[in-house]
Amino acid sequence: MALKRIDNVGIVFDDLEAAITFFTKLGLELEGGQTVEGTWVDQTVGLTGVRSEIAMMCSPDGHNRLELAKYHAPAAVHSNPQVPPPNTVGLHRVMFTVDDIDAVLDGLRELGAELLGEVAQYEEMYRLCYVRGPEGIIIALAQELG
Repeated sequence: MALKRIDNVGIVFDDLEAAITFFTKLGLELEGGQTVEGTWVDQTVGLTGVRSEIAMMCSPDGHNRLELAKYHAPAAVHSNPQVPPPNTVGLHRVMFTVDDIDAVLDGLRELGAELLGEVAQYEEMYRLCYVRGPEGIIIALAQELG
């Protein structure tokens, strides 16, 4: 038995449309969406009476996906603190490689995204930063140099 691949990373939002807009601006493509509910969903996630709207976002190369979800039932719960700092235990962030970190930041700032810290350079290899997006999520951006 062997692992074949990472299929997707799931992120829950209250405002699914804002999340779709954010990740579209970042460069992901909306692959599709649907409402999921029923016994198979309840069994999979371990909750009862699930009704969730999902949007599948795909990277331009077609290899990576984010599953964005909004829970209508049962209602989503918020962690405490609601906007956790970067050193919070649990899912930390998702990193995206971009061709122009400054242009991507400009586009995301138009949607209210906030740069955490500053854009830093790691040796002669990368320019890197953390960005806080919709509902406090953190993404990382990396621009390869050279």
